[in-house]
Amino acid sequence: MSIQAGDSLPDLNLPANGGRTISLKKEYAGNKLVVYFYPKDNTPGCTLEGQDFARLYAEFKKAGADVVGISKDSVKSHDNFCAKFGFPFALISDAEEKACDAFGAIVEKSLYGRKYMGIDRCTFLFDAKGKLVQQWRKVKTKGHADAVLEAVKAL
Repeated sequence: MSIQAGDSLPDLNLPANGGRTISLKKEYAGNKLVVYFYPKDNTPGCTLEGQDFARLYAEFKKAGADVVGISKDSVKSHDNFCAKFGFPFALISDAEEKACDAFGAIVEKSLYGRKYMGIDRCTFLFDAKGKLVQQWRKVKTKGHADAVLEAVKAL
């Protein structure tokens, strides 16, 4: 199952850094929302992507949007990742793959000829009414946060 343009933000309650539980639909109601999925805390590409969203976070907020990162890492791992790099936005733990399933973020990957299922680096932009307006699949980190910010500003 994969979310499509015009679909509503899934109504999920998931654990996040800081020991909190976040309801995507309730917590971000009335705001634009960027939801980005990444494979693993403290890896080069995921760190760069998080740093880019953090660098632009004030501009996202100014444009009326918030940002949320999601991976299968534990809340403890997210707490450490946020503390190490100072991420100002929530990192959600999706160990049970509820969000991954709702967004279609689990895909077949290949590393050194070995195939496995893992998180596709992908991003979703929801408008203030909670409707999906744009998505990016198979994201390359360089310049991605800037492109997402431009899309937010265009809404």
